[in-house]
Amino acid sequence: MSTIRHFLTLSDLSSAELLAVLERAIDLKALTKRGEVYTPLKNRSLAMIFEKASTRTRVSFEVGMTQLGGHALFLSPNDSQLGRGEPIEDAARVISRMVDIVMIRTFEQYKVERFAAYSRVPVINGLTDTHHPCQLLADLMTWIEQRGLPTGRTVAWVGDGNNMCHSWMEAARLLDFKLRICTPQGYQPNPTIVAANASHLGFFATPQEAVEQADLVTTDTWASMGQEAEKKQREIAFAGFEVTEDLMALAHPDAMFMHCLPAYRGKEVSAAVIDGPQSVVWDEAENRLHAQKALMEALLLGFPK
Repeated sequence: MSTIRHFLTLSDLSSAELLAVLERAIDLKALTKRGEVYTPLKNRSLAMIFEKASTRTRVSFEVGMTQLGGHALFLSPNDSQLGRGEPIEDAARVISRMVDIVMIRTFEQYKVERFAAYSRVPVINGLTDTHHPCQLLADLMTWIEQRGLPTGRTVAWVGDGNNMCHSWMEAARLLDFKLRICTPQGYQPNPTIVAANASHLGFFATPQEAVEQADLVTTDTWASMGQEAEKKQREIAFAGFEVTEDLMALAHPDAMFMHCLPAYRGKEVSAAVIDGPQSVVWDEAENRLHAQKALMEALLLGFPK
């Protein structure tokens, strides 16, 4: 029996596997645009377990599985015993006997790790408070489509040292680019994840220093799901961290802007930037679909060589 592969952080892939999945995602996107039918996952089922709601995650995984010929089953907290106190181990044992692959979008990282430990099938981290690896697949795919390989380039992260920042840190190490990070005091990334990827990271006191001559500028909402009570406090702490046209002007003239969405214009990014010519956020959002198709194909059928 072959070893079950999970995708709980970006570091679950080697550099070569990550590049292979990204290249495959670009191929699958082209195939879809040509209107070709490709159904390698016919009669396969994906269980989508949501403790955190999401538009893009649900639509991209559900449509992706349909396009590959399979079926996706949506389980909200009200539809699953997982949300009503059943031990994670028990839920994993039962669900993984009935489906071929599982995607979980939740709060704590330990939940996807524990579920995977007791699962008979691959488990995908659709998002936790610590990592958002599926979004990074889409972001890196978009970069390669737009500019080629990111090796040797520079990314500026401006904002919260959150799950997106953590996954960008892993991406920098895996694909050998520099990540320049600027966060408000008290909102720095996890020190353990920093240490694991330190060779490719730089920390800066102001957004202006971090963005200077960057090839890509990216950010995220200041208050993510579950942080609503901190919203006012965070808006004060993040004053001066909005990605504006003036800030983008400090980056490389050809620099792109990315955001994982949802975005709040006038908070973490100005309307002029996110709706402007340097923004690739809509391609980035669409690419969740194709990147996740490539990921599911790899986990179920084997990684492309």
